[in-house]
Parts: sequence; C-alpha cells; structure tokens
Amino acid sequence: MAIKISSSFSVSLDAPTDMLLQFEAADIPEQQILSSNTVLPPAIHMARVAAQAEIGERIWIRAQGDYNVEYSASIEVNRLVEDIASLKRVDPHDLPGETVEYVFDSRYCQADPMQNFVSDEFGRYTGGEKIAAMRDWIADHFTYEPGTSNSGTTALDTFVERRGICRDYAHVMICLARASTIPARYVSCYAPGVDPQDFHAVAEVFLEDRNTPGGGTWQIVDPTGMADPAKTVKIGIGRDAADVSFLTSFGRSYFNESKVGVTDTI
Repeated sequence: MAIKISSSFSVSLDAPTDMLLQFEAADIPEQQILSSNTVLPPAIHMARVAAQAEIGERIWIRAQGDYNVEYSASIEVNRLVEDIASLKRVDPHDLPGETVEYVFDSRYCQADPMQNFVSDEFGRYTGGEKIAAMRDWIADHFTYEPGTSNSGTTALDTFVERRGICRDYAHVMICLARASTIPARYVSCYAPGVDPQDFHAVAEVFLEDRNTPGGGTWQIVDPTGMADPAKTVKIGIGRDAADVSFLTSFGRSYFNESKVGVTDTI
C-alpha cells in the first residue's frame, strides 16, 4: 500500500529573509520513499541540513518576494504498530540517553503543572494502559475546532479551553505522558483520513519493545483519532511544534496559503 502525498504553500517576503522549511517525508527505515518531487523557486541561498534525531531534513532558504513551494511523493509505510495498552513502561532509570529530553518541559508542553491531575485521573493505570486512557480522555473531553488556537497556544491553554486542532491535541497528550515520566515527543506528519486535510500532528511515546529484552520503542498516539499509525508518514519529530514547523521565518513574512492532499492506494 502506498500513501500518495501532494502539498504546497506560499509566503511573501518584503526583504531578504531566512526561513527553515521541513515538509518532506523522512527517509527512515519504517517508511520507504517510492518517489518524490520537490519544486523550490530560485533563492538567494539554499542548503539542506539534518533534522532532529536524523529524522528527515530541514531546508534553509534565504529569499525575497513571493516564495512558492510544491511537493509530491509516494510512500510505503512499513511500521510495526503495537497495541499501546498492552505495552509496559520503561522505568526512568532504564531510559536511553536520547529519550531523556522528552520527559522535560518544553516551550508548548509544560508537564510539571499537570502532575497532580495525572495522578488523580490516571493513577490507577501504568505504562501503555495509562497512555491509552489519556488518549481516550482527550478524545472524549476535547472538541476539534479549527480557528480556536494560534501559534502561541500552549498545552495548558488547550487543557483549559478543551478545544483546538491536531497540534493542540498532540501537545496535551505529550504533557500528560511526560507528567508520568513517559518520554513523549511531537511528530509532524501526513496521514490519510485527516479532516480537514492538512499538515497533521500526532504524539509519539516511548514504551517497552517486546522484541528486544530491556529495549524500548516509539509508538504513535493520535488523540484526534484521525491518523492510523500504520498509514502515517513522518516528516519530523521534536519536543513540540516549535521544533518541526513546516515553515519557520526568521524575519517578517506574510503567509499566503497551503494545500495538502493525502490518499492511500492499494
């Protein structure tokens, strides 16, 4: 099964401005890039750099005027998907070094203030069972409503408002997991079934790997319920949305529009 992706976005820049882009499917073992095509206009400067944890690439662009990006790809996903609720927790003292940053607070995910709530609401659960309970709680108590959040909205804001979009759902899921000392990170992705279709966001949590004694594995969790982990195409990962925005401008810019289409074919 191949996942077909098409995306485009455009921005206007009054003066020479640096931008960091991350929108292409990551070339990683759990997903095979069958074909891809990226169209970038001429720029003052362009350079590719490795993204966080070597998952995907970022593109530095320095440009002026109207800048339009187009991307298309066909991806085969070969991810091992587990039943989250059946997985055990990896004890904090057994966590590998590369996962430790994902138990700390970050710009949009303030986990420390959530600890009492997590203890009261989910204290009877452990490991993956707790993650599944958190996912279901968010799905039951939040309303998916575009336009109710912005680039400054944090997980605590969303927790109070009980509404938002995929970015906000993922941030709350990450906070709840980190408040339980379960590493959790933000994943930007493409996924069929997202409505309205757009760049999507899910959480990923680190739990036991049943195939490797003493090991752990990252598992996708989507509290919106829209993305099937077996069909989700990763773009990149980070502590929260600040690390993996498809476009970060280091100067004044005017965002025009974006379009995303994702379908699965047999």
